[in-house]
Amino acid sequence: MTEIVSQPQEQQAQAAQQPEAQNVAQEQGSAVRRSRRGGGRGGNAAKSAQAAQPQQAQRPANPLLEQLAQWHPALFGEQLVPFKRGIFEDLMAAHPELDKEALKAAIQQHTRSGSYLAAMASGQPRHDLNGQPVEATLPEHVHHALIEVFRRRQQRSQEDLTPKLRNRIIVAYEASGLTREEYAERVLGKNEATNTLVAEALTEADARAAKDEALLRSFTLSGQTSEQDFAEMYGMNPRQVAQQLERARRRQTAA
Repeated sequence: MTEIVSQPQEQQAQAAQQPEAQNVAQEQGSAVRRSRRGGGRGGNAAKSAQAAQPQQAQRPANPLLEQLAQWHPALFGEQLVPFKRGIFEDLMAAHPELDKEALKAAIQQHTRSGSYLAAMASGQPRHDLNGQPVEATLPEHVHHALIEVFRRRQQRSQEDLTPKLRNRIIVAYEASGLTREEYAERVLGKNEATNTLVAEALTEADARAAKDEALLRSFTLSGQTSEQDFAEMYGMNPRQVAQQLERARRRQTAA
């Protein structure tokens, strides 16, 4: 099974998450690493109960987070979204009565939750206190979150999740609008296994892009106006052809 993240996992995973924690709460200093209180994972009953629950914000009970969820449900409610940079200052301005250190610790706990990282990994934009998108999430932040999400999933799964992660990296790369060199410069780090996976994903993405563009040229030259007729003429899957043509047109528009 290919290792998604190499073995000194704990330190490297925290390092990958650090940019997000620093964006959210400036000068956090020594991070609050207290808690993964979590409760007994030992028994089968506990595992079954955990699996049966919907995928929500999985975090230990924190009174301040519960209060924030009441004040700002668009950010701290059931459907999590990435925070805008500077959200800590915005929260302090909106609620000056809050203790700074308690708020920093609560935000750290929130942004390290699996659900928040999944929201980051999806590439959603960053949101303000009102739940409005205000800025794009940088490709490197999407990437770091994506790697951490799959690292955690791999620890709980006997399936090799590397192919799925590689495909998600391709999606993130294509959505970034960056060239291969620009994307690699932003996301490559010290972990050789992850760097190899990124290189494979970028090679696969470029090969797929070339096929998409060739198909679009063939469709244009064929004189056909129906994508389905074009696909059937060459014995291809109409749905797949439509997807490839759409990707090729998107790239042309972006260029």
